[in-house]
Amino acid sequence: MSRYIAVTTKMAERKAPLINKYFSKSKITKTLMATTLIFSSAAYADFNHSSWDTLLDKHVTMTNGGKASVVNYAGMQSDKTKLTNYLKATGDVTQSEFNRWNKNEQLAFLINVYNAGTVDLVLTKYPNLKSIKDIGGILGSPWKQEFIPLLGKTRSLDDIEHNLIRGSKRYNDPRIHFAVNCASIGCPALQDEAFTGKRLDTQLEQATSKFLADRSRNRQKSNTLEVSPIFKWYKEDFESNWRGTGDLQGFLGRYSAALGLNSTQTTALKNGKTKISYADYNWNLNKR
Repeated sequence: MSRYIAVTTKMAERKAPLINKYFSKSKITKTLMATTLIFSSAAYADFNHSSWDTLLDKHVTMTNGGKASVVNYAGMQSDKTKLTNYLKATGDVTQSEFNRWNKNEQLAFLINVYNAGTVDLVLTKYPNLKSIKDIGGILGSPWKQEFIPLLGKTRSLDDIEHNLIRGSKRYNDPRIHFAVNCASIGCPALQDEAFTGKRLDTQLEQATSKFLADRSRNRQKSNTLEVSPIFKWYKEDFESNWRGTGDLQGFLGRYSAALGLNSTQTTALKNGKTKISYADYNWNLNKR
């Protein structure tokens, strides 16, 4: 920030004789302050996730028409320095900087850090694991390990998801469950691009629709709608009155087209006449 102020000040000093002919000292000061604020806003614009975006584009392959994905962890391992540098850069962001961003920029940032952290955690044991749950042993949990520098603390994946994203109640968007990735086949796809504040709503909507369109994880069977256990584990998030949907049936009804429901099935779902059951979850690593 100081470099912007210094440049602006030097330019003003060189032009001072000319400027003083037309402007009072107070006007010059106000102009400098306004210019500084403009640069300040630019400096705190959406975080640059291009390095993470490049890694995703290079090592993530979308499958099943974009409904799922697999990760080339060996490739990620070869680019480990780039991943480490990205997490260092996100870790250098201060709380005051983060607070200056709008909600979409904040949420995109947290989702990206979570996903990058998940990949980083898998690489600590790869290729000697079949599931992320192998990390931490019988008594431990991969999601409770504190290893991610973020906003002045060393955090766990659980801390990022359940405290910063969900627990803060600031974002109140159940679609985050189709964006954060747990490195498992049963999990919604790790996207092949980074999330950004400007495109976040579109990206979340696409991720949600694609996941619900996957018949291996969500399907209608007679009068029963069988869905991913994600909807059971985080049911309260889908009943948080997000965009007017106060219950799980209402949320799923918004995506009736993705679920492949006809008008009769959609009406039955919204009216609570459809039984909802939960499919098994595949914890095997989402490796290519």
